[in-house]
Amino acid sequence: MTIKARHLLLGVLLLLLGWIAVLALVLRFGGPAPAALVVWPPEGFLRVLPSDVSVTSRNALGLTARGGPDLVDELYAAGARLVLPAGLAGCLGL
Repeated sequence: MTIKARHLLLGVLLLLLGWIAVLALVLRFGGPAPAALVVWPPEGFLRVLPSDVSVTSRNALGLTARGGPDLVDELYAAGARLVLPAGLAGCLGL
């Protein structure tokens, strides 16, 4: 039995989409993260951010923000389409 390149690419794509979905759901319904990555923020996003949210970095992919315990809700209310956790130490905590 051989693995066709098309099936391999489809599997990798589904794996990546599933991973992103799990990260977004864990951030939305789990505990707070030290920061959040807003992927491809909409036009004018920075103007509508609350004053307690600070942007710590910005690049072509998006921006990283820090804030209070309601950070994720505030980012979605400002128009973010996808918010992922940022600044987590991971499972090892090294």
